[in-house]
Amino acid sequence: MNVIVIGAGIMGTTFAILAKELAPELDITILERLDGAGAGNSWVFNNAGTGHEANCELNYTPVDAEVISVEKALKIHAQFNVAKQFWAYLIEKGAIKDPTSFINQTKHCTIVSESAIEELRLRFKEMSAHHFFEHMRYSEDFDEIKSWIPYAMEGRPRHEKMAATVIETGTDVNFGALTEQMAEYAVKDLGVKIQYGTHVKRVHRSPSGTWLVETKSRGVASRYKSDVLFVGAGGGAFPILKKSHLPFAKRFTGFPVGGRFLQAPISAEQADHYRAKTYGKAKVGAPPMSVPHLDLRVAEGQYYLLFGPFASFKPVLEKGRGLLDYLGSMRLHDIPGLLNVVLEHFPLVKYLVSETFKGEKSMFKELDNFAPGLSKKFNWKPVEAGQRVQIIKDGDLQMGTEILVSRDKTYGTLLGASPGASVSPEVMLRCLEQLLPSIFAKEQARIKKKEIFPEDDLDALINNPDRYREIRDAVNRQLGITQSRAQ
Repeated sequence: MNVIVIGAGIMGTTFAILAKELAPELDITILERLDGAGAGNSWVFNNAGTGHEANCELNYTPVDAEVISVEKALKIHAQFNVAKQFWAYLIEKGAIKDPTSFINQTKHCTIVSESAIEELRLRFKEMSAHHFFEHMRYSEDFDEIKSWIPYAMEGRPRHEKMAATVIETGTDVNFGALTEQMAEYAVKDLGVKIQYGTHVKRVHRSPSGTWLVETKSRGVASRYKSDVLFVGAGGGAFPILKKSHLPFAKRFTGFPVGGRFLQAPISAEQADHYRAKTYGKAKVGAPPMSVPHLDLRVAEGQYYLLFGPFASFKPVLEKGRGLLDYLGSMRLHDIPGLLNVVLEHFPLVKYLVSETFKGEKSMFKELDNFAPGLSKKFNWKPVEAGQRVQIIKDGDLQMGTEILVSRDKTYGTLLGASPGASVSPEVMLRCLEQLLPSIFAKEQARIKKKEIFPEDDLDALINNPDRYREIRDAVNRQLGITQSRAQ
């Protein structure tokens, strides 16, 4: 069977590896618009690099009538545990030689001011009662919080009331470096073919039922044929879906959201002083991806601080693509959905527009509000982040991700953005189960799946503490993550 994957980012590359590991007989080709794997939204500074485990993100534990909901947090944490199993497998196979090339242990912290202390206290009580978050610690003591996240506290007056939580076993993940190494393994060891610099212009069904993929590479037009097509091209998945003429395509429209960060290089000693990702509370009306956070980042052995994000409304599908591409992806039936989002989510649209025109002075002011005096301590500069395209489904704005598979199981795609790369192995496994279910009927594939994912049942991880701890400790040893930092 011939399978074409569009996009050599973290999603497409993960999909290709899993498919080839479980069914070596598949003929898989990845078509990538850019000149390398993981060069789009997966690239190190196109995202925050947080290994999202719901340790520190308040938007994953929403409050309704003073009741903290942890269901979303539990699911995301379980999904990331499945992701770590996949990465541990790649390390064991030798596909990745050094785990520190893409994943580094980094404290995950949440900090709030006086108005949100009660919310954080309730969140801690609810979360720390579950085995996923049994090592979470809470404090309102200035000096203790300062010992966890010094750069967020050193310039702050001692009388200011703050509260914070910390989990020592969080991670910073360089998804670009991970994707590059996975792509090399896919080609050299699994026989996957990758065509770089290849822009997919159109996909459509032939009379025989195969998919025809029209491309252009350095000015030369080409056509590929595929029995099964998976589109993991980030925002670029929307125009391809529209051109597929599949019935459900009319239900979906893309809502683009861009972003910027402030970035500062720091020394290894400074990184040891602040080895954390510190998340705060989002402004009213701000999208979940705009929760302010001050992060340690590790890229190719160098250390950086990243603060942001500063959201923006940019009508482009992917970084490096223009307005015409976005307009070309639109259809008349998309206009009511966009207008509905503008009307129903006007505070969000207003926020995005105002953030788009925010200058450096205002960005530094926000940094100093989050971490007083930090804007003058390092050499900060604004950097453009990747482009996210949220889902408008049936006229309603969605903040998550969604797997779509055609009724005949020949076309699959992933739409949306959050939590994205962190849960890519679990999401791509579910996509494979829907798109190529015949794979899992074979005993060899089931054995291989168990080798890659000792426990991929999210309910088992959520409800069986002993099983979760067994899996967690095993994969953390492979990835170099230790609980000893908390001792």
